[in-house]
Amino acid sequence: MFLPFAAGYYLSYLFRTINTLIAGRLTSDLGLGAADIGLLTSIYFLIVMAVQIPIGMCLDRFGPRRVQSTLLGVAAAGAALFGLSTGILSLLVGRAMIGLGTAAALMSGLKIIVLWFPRERMALLNGFMIMLGSLGAVTATAPAEVLLDGIGWRGLFEALAAVTALAGILIYLVVPERSTGALPSTKPATLKTICSDARFWRIAPLSATCIGSAWALQSLWAAPWLDDVERLDRTSLVDELFAMALTLSLSALLLGLLANWMRRRGKTTEALFAVVAVMLIGAELVLILHPPWLSLLPWYAVSVAASATALTYAIIGDYFPTELVARANGALNVLQFGWAFIVQYGTGLILEQWPLQAGHYPLIAYQIAFGVNVLLQLATLVCFAVPWFGGLKGRVGPLVARQGTGRWSSDEVIVPAAEVVILETDEDKAW
Repeated sequence: MFLPFAAGYYLSYLFRTINTLIAGRLTSDLGLGAADIGLLTSIYFLIVMAVQIPIGMCLDRFGPRRVQSTLLGVAAAGAALFGLSTGILSLLVGRAMIGLGTAAALMSGLKIIVLWFPRERMALLNGFMIMLGSLGAVTATAPAEVLLDGIGWRGLFEALAAVTALAGILIYLVVPERSTGALPSTKPATLKTICSDARFWRIAPLSATCIGSAWALQSLWAAPWLDDVERLDRTSLVDELFAMALTLSLSALLLGLLANWMRRRGKTTEALFAVVAVMLIGAELVLILHPPWLSLLPWYAVSVAASATALTYAIIGDYFPTELVARANGALNVLQFGWAFIVQYGTGLILEQWPLQAGHYPLIAYQIAFGVNVLLQLATLVCFAVPWFGGLKGRVGPLVARQGTGRWSSDEVIVPAAEVVILETDEDKAW
């Protein structure tokens, strides 16, 4: 049950990140510019975003086995078309078909986890799923470079088409069915249930701007940055992309283990996700400031943030019943993939506002593009942390007032503290 869906997610991650490796070849073979490459790569995220809600509904109704096996057939056809393309239009159509065909890869895997495994293990298993899937990003670096040297980007996509079709057949033949059951009639399974939940809208913007940005940067703009700003040669660049992808895979497992450890001790994973968001913003600020040393460490931090779905999907799984989990994850993915599209395409548009200098875009172009992104991430981080600020104020306020009177006793300290605990619990329930 688990491994066939992990294979499907592996292929989706490979397709998502392969363009950062072949962008130079597409530019030289077909004469594409930065905006063309940005649009071609980001159309994947746009299509995935557009179909997340209907796919979530199909997963809840028809089950992951039938949905995923069918869609992987579409992805295989898209990969075949991409490999045969001679212009931007056919490339866009092929890439869009790949996006549609792999749009359910992660959600179907998460649905399998919800159906077959206990909830207290969801964060850990999500981490395993994302770790195995993100090995596709590892494959899309040095291993794929070897294949590119041997069979070219066209031959690579024809091979991927065959493997993807085989994965779809495997899922259909091997994975058993399991009914999700039905929600009680007093709580209909509608999208309104998700969109009206304040907890969802607290975490979704931060998740979108951070995880979506990390996806967009790692799957496309990391390579141009290392080429234009750091001036790495091709071998060094591919090696760094490989290290970033390996960091992504290992950090997914690590975050899953940390989340599982926290949940077993009765703690939520929201704080851990906030730490990852702060780390990503700090890494992007380092890239923007560009100190006089190689920017490899910040790019590794971006890779860690790209794996934080191991946390957010587990958090969403705690918010909603089993019958709504796929739709809730789909709604979250709409925002994450939508933001990834905006960052990938928007970065390309911003870069083209500056002329090439000896075949490279200047540092200031990247600084402007990344700076706009960081400002929006900071805004969503503040919104996410507002309830914590309120809880801290509730703890500190009564104690400060007591301190100002100069009268301290055990009763005067203990009673207000107990009152604060009650207020905090009510606040948490509201969220």
